[in-house]
Amino acid sequence: MSTATLPDDPQLRERFNELKPPLSPQAAVVESNRCLNCFDAPCTAACPTHIDVPGFIKRIASGNLRGSALRILEANILGGSCSRVCPVEVLCEGACVMHRYNREPIHIALLQRHAIDDFHASGEDMLPVPPAPLNLRVACIGGGPASLACAAELRRHGASVTIMERRALPGGLNTFGVAEYKLRAADSLREVELIRRMGVEFRFGAAIDSAADLEAIDAEFDMVFLGVGLGAMQRLGVPGDDQEGVLNALELIAAYKTGHIREISGTVVVVGAGNTAIDAANAARRLGAEDVFMLYRRGENDISAFDFEYEHARQEGVQFLWWRQPTAIQKGESGRLVLNTVQTQQVGETLVPIPDTEFIIDCDLVVPAIGQSPLTQLVQQMQNVAVRDGRIVVDRATGQTGNPRYYAGGDCVNGGREVVDAVADGKRAAIAMLKSAEAIHA
Repeated sequence: MSTATLPDDPQLRERFNELKPPLSPQAAVVESNRCLNCFDAPCTAACPTHIDVPGFIKRIASGNLRGSALRILEANILGGSCSRVCPVEVLCEGACVMHRYNREPIHIALLQRHAIDDFHASGEDMLPVPPAPLNLRVACIGGGPASLACAAELRRHGASVTIMERRALPGGLNTFGVAEYKLRAADSLREVELIRRMGVEFRFGAAIDSAADLEAIDAEFDMVFLGVGLGAMQRLGVPGDDQEGVLNALELIAAYKTGHIREISGTVVVVGAGNTAIDAANAARRLGAEDVFMLYRRGENDISAFDFEYEHARQEGVQFLWWRQPTAIQKGESGRLVLNTVQTQQVGETLVPIPDTEFIIDCDLVVPAIGQSPLTQLVQQMQNVAVRDGRIVVDRATGQTGNPRYYAGGDCVNGGREVVDAVADGKRAAIAMLKSAEAIHA
């Protein structure tokens, strides 16, 4: 594991208190006994990693927390993170049969967190790696959820795995890009430590940028998993979008999670209306900004954020400006930023500005959150690894690219979905690699 650490800031913990506190042991038992243990388990089917939900809940009800945790971790090694960040309202809990009876769904995420937190607190390890190692060496490029899940599944079956991460700490967006009130960086790193104890090697500061880097990997490893995520946040594309006082959403979240930003004052404008934009806007409020505006070029019904995320932002005091987009950013005489905006309207399939509707916002920070750029420069140097619409093309059943030695998963394949989807991709690719290795050595 890297020697780099994250600061333990009591003030940060206080400001970013968790949205959903954990269940007490008694509350967990009571809640687990509400589960009907459905034989067809629509909750399990709704989970991309297909966790045996009735199985792990039944074990909580019987007092077998270790067995419950292992049941979860066998399906999803990042079960702790997913219990905190998954949009369960539209996944497992959304599929709960309790809805049919107009009753509150089982609190699956909180029960999952209860079991996993107890497991981590015990300091126990996952199932031991097979004593006879498998003759398979795999490199996972990128240290995010997809690579972590792939590496864990490979190690469970005896493969040798090395994760190569360009940053000083692993975990990807789980560590650096998820709002602290959802998932603390320390909780992300706790899961990574479990994977390290399984025997996965980590190489930090390992930027794979050139053809020579790829040749070295090909010479050292039998197969490669690409969990490279997406590129940098997209710039606004207006004059002045590169000056001081413009900080994209992922940079803002990473900055306060690593202690580089401890307070924000004045007025903040977040441009965009996705889940990451809302995380950034909420963070700005909790860090002290007096006014936080979310500027979106379309209407309230067009946002990509989940409804519950939107409602949370409103509760945090975030203000929304609809049908408006930035046209330029300037430095005002007072040293503050001047954000020029214009009203927009939909004309057929095109979004166009409305003449004479210019409006200026004086602010202290502008936060673009309009999506990440595809990360294709590295991939274009890989033989027979195709890219379409900025995404790596794979066989969805196996994660295999056009190059039989290369697999991929996570945001670089799906364009940016949930953590649980990345975990499912990584595990699926690992299973396919193992089958391929077995066929080669048969």
